[in-house]
Amino acid sequence: MIGFLINQKEVQEMEYLIKRELDEILFDLKDERIDSMVKRAMNERYKILFQLFTRIASPKECLKYTRSSSIYKQ
Repeated sequence: MIGFLINQKEVQEMEYLIKRELDEILFDLKDERIDSMVKRAMNERYKILFQLFTRIASPKECLKYTRSSSIYKQ
């Protein structure tokens, strides 16, 4: 396990960056032109980013990015 100390401003910046990335992935997953293998990789990236997001964001913010389990099967 790796740990590091960051101040509140850095937490806000990380939260902002992760939220933008999650939004972009969610948008791209709806695009039917994207291949299923690419979408699978995007789902894996989403899971990793969401886990990181849950460590720094409030539960209310996390709910906005929670996906149903049926979406993960794309």
